[in-house]
Amino acid sequence: MHKSIRVLSNLAQSKTLLPGFGRPLTYEPNEQDPDYVGRPFPSVLRSSDWRHLLPLTTLRELTMLRVMNAITDKVDWRIKIKKKRFAMRWKQEILNSGLDVTEKMANWCMEELVHKARMVPNLPAIPPPVFVYNGDVFKWDKFSGSAKLKADLQKAVRKFEEKIPENMKDWHPNSGGKVWDLVHPSLFPLVYGRTRILANGEMTDLKDCIPRCGQGEIIPVPQTVDPGGSSESAAPSMYAYSAKFQWLPCEVDITGRDPKITSYINNLHPHTELPLYSLIEKVIKASISLWEKSLAPYKSPKFKYQQRIKYNISSFDPPEPRGRNAFNYIDKKLSWEELPRHVVLPEPSSKFKLIKRPPPFSLKAGYRKKGLQVIVKLANIQLTPDKPDYNGGTWHVEGQMNEHIVATSLYYYDCHNVTPSALYFRQLVDDDTVNIRYPQDVHDWLPAVFGVRQNGPGLQEVGGVETREGRLLSFPNILQHRVGPFKLRDPTRPGHRKVLALFLVDPNIKIISTAHVPCQRQDWWQEWKEAPPKWIKQLDTHVEELSQSHTLEQANFPISLKEAEELRLELMDERKEFVLRENDALETDNVISLCEH
Repeated sequence: MHKSIRVLSNLAQSKTLLPGFGRPLTYEPNEQDPDYVGRPFPSVLRSSDWRHLLPLTTLRELTMLRVMNAITDKVDWRIKIKKKRFAMRWKQEILNSGLDVTEKMANWCMEELVHKARMVPNLPAIPPPVFVYNGDVFKWDKFSGSAKLKADLQKAVRKFEEKIPENMKDWHPNSGGKVWDLVHPSLFPLVYGRTRILANGEMTDLKDCIPRCGQGEIIPVPQTVDPGGSSESAAPSMYAYSAKFQWLPCEVDITGRDPKITSYINNLHPHTELPLYSLIEKVIKASISLWEKSLAPYKSPKFKYQQRIKYNISSFDPPEPRGRNAFNYIDKKLSWEELPRHVVLPEPSSKFKLIKRPPPFSLKAGYRKKGLQVIVKLANIQLTPDKPDYNGGTWHVEGQMNEHIVATSLYYYDCHNVTPSALYFRQLVDDDTVNIRYPQDVHDWLPAVFGVRQNGPGLQEVGGVETREGRLLSFPNILQHRVGPFKLRDPTRPGHRKVLALFLVDPNIKIISTAHVPCQRQDWWQEWKEAPPKWIKQLDTHVEELSQSHTLEQANFPISLKEAEELRLELMDERKEFVLRENDALETDNVISLCEH
């Protein structure tokens, strides 16, 4: 008997206890809970956890980060930066770029990049990932087996696409027929009050998830309750949760050398698409290396971001009058305030100082026993001569609190006949980190130095990262992001950009996954009933037991594609409204409010 087919009379006795089933939707384990592993990672959606706020950063330092990002996009930059002729040429390009870059800024950028290049003295076949922005954002263009993986994934996805009839292509709603969802978590998600869960501590796997379709109890519609097991100081507010839907992650075993997907990827067939599963596992392996870097700042309680440009006192030209005790000081001050003046912008020190990075941490070491949960999405942006451009997206973070997403990796594995594009980031800033001396009620240095305003939103646009073919990109859910626009390079021919998105669920908080929810798709169930796989046919007795254990027709289950598409529209409307409310809250609740002296 195949180990993945379980005899129903031998049910596990333990109760399934997860957020939204057996526990409050807002449940997060605390240190007294037996399943506590560690403090949850921060997220923009966990607004009461201050760790999602980053230090206010000068515009000039952000420019330096963008400049270094551009240089590290160059081929063999680690080799060339150590050669004087390349370093001088690139420095001159920076100074002539039209950006606000001074000699000191350019010198610092070059010295920092030389230092990073020297950290890899004998250039290996697999160069390490490159830090881009605080948060942390990392890019990786060449990782273990990446060339073969990219080619294999391109080929496998083409085969997958060819199986889909034209009338069955799933064009993302409201995308104008430009975004083709090959695998999307919004289709057949967990639906509270509709989806069934294995309630007795059982779990499905890739083999039995379809035969067990319809088993389990209906997950109830959650009540709006206080977070269970959470400390009030860090608990996210209820508005960040959905009472209707949750994306379903797959389970990933990380006990071995390579990660292994052990439960079905929602909307990717676990029997017929196993080659794609294998390729996605390889991308997960590379992504784990990046997630460890993106999340490292939040595993080290003592880590604080250092700044390349410090700004401790405002400076103006002409300067503010001095001598507060002078008899004519007030007259001079009033006259100065009426004069046209400009803010003197800060610069980095003439002497380069190494920016400290957080100590490394290992997802495998910390979460080996529990494993990881990953939400998978495969999507294409398809452009044609009739639809030649893509306008880009809006600022957002992934998911709602139901998913507890803490980091994202994006693998741009196939780009053809499209112009360069970028993924842009913006950060929420903490004005409590501001310790600047400035004249009473004078705030014009704020927009000049930092790009923000007194009583304005505490948001800074950090910069973008090019989404070139072969690039793996990672960032945490403390940063908002948006897709930049692009168009056809040759407007007479079609083009595309294909991406594999992996959303990491907080490994400190296990949520309901596809291991707990057997297949919900009516088409998968129907295919299985009509033509079971050969390995199933050898187990007729147990298949019959599985099939007869529940009468799906009477239970109005599984879910049809038509109903799933209707539910997806409802989910998308809810999340669109949530993003609007979230952005409004970020712009009105997190404001720059400097105390006057």
